[in-house]
Amino acid sequence: MCSEGLWSLENTQPPNFCFSPELGNLADVQHIILVLSGKGGVGKSTISTELTLALHREGKKVGILDIDLCGPSIPRMLRAQGRAVHQCDRGWVPVFVDREQSISLMSVGFLLENPDEAVVWRGPKKNALIKQFVSDVAWGELDYLVVDTPPGTSDEHMAVVEALRPYRPLGALVVTTPQAVSVGDVRRELTFCKKTGLQVVGVVENMSGFVCPHCAECTNIFSKGGGEELAQLAGVPFLGSVPLDPVLTRSLEEGHDLTQEFPKSPAFPALTSIAQKILDGLPARLS
Repeated sequence: MCSEGLWSLENTQPPNFCFSPELGNLADVQHIILVLSGKGGVGKSTISTELTLALHREGKKVGILDIDLCGPSIPRMLRAQGRAVHQCDRGWVPVFVDREQSISLMSVGFLLENPDEAVVWRGPKKNALIKQFVSDVAWGELDYLVVDTPPGTSDEHMAVVEALRPYRPLGALVVTTPQAVSVGDVRRELTFCKKTGLQVVGVVENMSGFVCPHCAECTNIFSKGGGEELAQLAGVPFLGSVPLDPVLTRSLEEGHDLTQEFPKSPAFPALTSIAQKILDGLPARLS
């Protein structure tokens, strides 16, 4: 049963939870997807959030784990900021975003007493919290767990891959933007996946053209086709392109569900298509 006890980063020691390690809190999670990129600012949190909502729209039960410890933006995007994390006999209870409790979320943002507080930690402390997020969050039954990661290929990424390695199937969704500088950095992320034995589910090209809200014409501000070319060179699936869309930006900043409230958004069919490709192809790719 869940207790009323709360825990925050201000506590001197994290709680010790006692439960059977053979079962584990990820035992009933069917698929785990890490959203990665070798570069910041490409929209990993956007893709993580919208993928979660799109999968939910297809009737799936989805959890999202935000391990971007220095920039936890998922709570705002899902209109869940300020919520409290409770404890139960299996560990931390994730924050449920919807009434049906079919979207659950865990983020360091819930553990900060002040939302403007900076997380100034060295690697070992970050790694310890990531491992605790993996082992001590009581997700229950999930069809998909989406893990939003920080940019790069550093300590946090090694920590989450090592912590999740015992749980299968596990795959990576790699996000880039079209321009050559971004593609070059993201290519290193694909190398990281290869070195760590992480199966790549596919590549998504974000910010792929700007759709004018008045005439619907698409202008390729950041070049075009870099993500698809990268996927072809790496021999991994290209899942699709998501355009720059003011409606998508507004829905994220205000915590609205784009798939429910803005079905005429140009980004809507792109995100729906990406989710459907994951639904159709993920079990076979990660089997």
